[in-house]
Amino acid sequence: MFSVIRYDKEVICMNNNYDVIIAGCGAAGLYGALNLSSNLRVLVLSKRELTLCNSSLAQGGIAGVYESPSDSPEYHKHDTFVAGGFENDPDATEILVNEAHLDIGRLVELGVDFDKCPDGSYHRTLEGGHGMHRIFHHADTTGFEIETTLLRNVKKLENVDILENAVLCDTKKTGTGFSVLVLIDNKYNVFNCRYAIFATGGIGRVYEYTTNSAIATGDGITMAYNMGAEIKNLSYIQFHPTGFNNKHTRETFLISESVRGEGAYLKNCHGERFMQNYDERLELAPRDVVSHAIMAEAKKTCSDDFYLDITHQDPEFVKKRFPMIYSKLLEAGYDMTKDMIPIFPCHHYLMGGINVDIYARTDVDRLYACGECSHTGVHGNNRLASNSLLEALVFSRRAANDINEKIKSDSGDLEQFDFVIDEKASHIPAGIRTEIRDIMQRAYFVVPDEKALAHDLKRVKELKDFLYNGNFKIDRDYVEAKSLATVAYIVLSDAIDKLEAKHKASEVKK
Repeated sequence: MFSVIRYDKEVICMNNNYDVIIAGCGAAGLYGALNLSSNLRVLVLSKRELTLCNSSLAQGGIAGVYESPSDSPEYHKHDTFVAGGFENDPDATEILVNEAHLDIGRLVELGVDFDKCPDGSYHRTLEGGHGMHRIFHHADTTGFEIETTLLRNVKKLENVDILENAVLCDTKKTGTGFSVLVLIDNKYNVFNCRYAIFATGGIGRVYEYTTNSAIATGDGITMAYNMGAEIKNLSYIQFHPTGFNNKHTRETFLISESVRGEGAYLKNCHGERFMQNYDERLELAPRDVVSHAIMAEAKKTCSDDFYLDITHQDPEFVKKRFPMIYSKLLEAGYDMTKDMIPIFPCHHYLMGGINVDIYARTDVDRLYACGECSHTGVHGNNRLASNSLLEALVFSRRAANDINEKIKSDSGDLEQFDFVIDEKASHIPAGIRTEIRDIMQRAYFVVPDEKALAHDLKRVKELKDFLYNGNFKIDRDYVEAKSLATVAYIVLSDAIDKLEAKHKASEVKK
């Protein structure tokens, strides 16, 4: 069968049929492609350049028990549950920690260059919330090392096509799978598939300050939501305590958890350590604990000036262990071997998302979700450091294996969806995304503004309805604004519901 786009009644047909379409070119999307059967025709869509994704930005590493005689999956599970407030899904977490060795081992086979000790064993670092040194890393650019290695291997696969700068504009369910509308070089293209994997990343760009890449606008979550998929715990957002506090730009550079793992101190505006007043684990407490401590200390000191101090460590060790962070800070005018680093919490990660089972299946038939856009439940209400890359690999592999089995019984032509494009439609008005970011930064940051939530939800709904009901040109700006409005609406709605449930539970206890 042929895919169809109608431009003002003119019909254009293309034969662009695939077995599987993967939206997203981060670790989850690429690893999913690597694990799909070689006899399947696969299309991977990259929204921007191939390495622009949150996976590439991951600094600390990947957590897991692999060739670790002193560690165990049970210890890893315990730390994951503690960090997640014991709201973690037990089955999914069991799978995560027990299958970690499979995927870390596969990364080694694929050529990922994890750092080693002088004796040839793998060097493992420590991060907040972990009771063991179990973080495999490549200096402080682990995500980029994994991303580029996966990409290099996927490019060798003859059955996989990769499209760069391909904006996924819409996805429609058909009787045999899905049709997707993709904008490439200002031209609309339609591709059909039997199965789809959404690996579209997080929602960081819904905030004014985030460590996330430019592609993180919640597109996959929005499209799954519009197809009827369950979106769960979208208000479970992790704010990283140590974003570089550059007050001159909206871009926030992450100062990895590993810096504290290697002994850095958190200090307030007076140059004093303060974590001893909030948690016995000090600087190595989980991220949400540290972020809340900083906010409490800011209120106490009437200042948002906070610092990370590793100047007491050997300068050569610091430069070698954190070459990328050291270099970027030098560019900003700070030598981390001599100067304290200005930091402050910022948006970092999403624990909620498209709800999936242990095979990454959503409740929309033939639709899978992997990586940050999904909700496997392994993170509970707060992700343990360096579990994100692991989750992306474990569940994208399981998704691919599930598709490999199910597609054996498929046959026949693919159905199509008729997308209608109005080329005379106007561009969306300026300022919508900025207003959404302002609302989220004010109303739902580390400590939510409960009084503002209902009012801000109303305004976000107005913006969402305006975008959905208006006749606007379908381009990157429209897709991203629509996605941001949708995820902001779901986040604030979920936050209000959870706060109301919490207050009711408190009343019952009384």
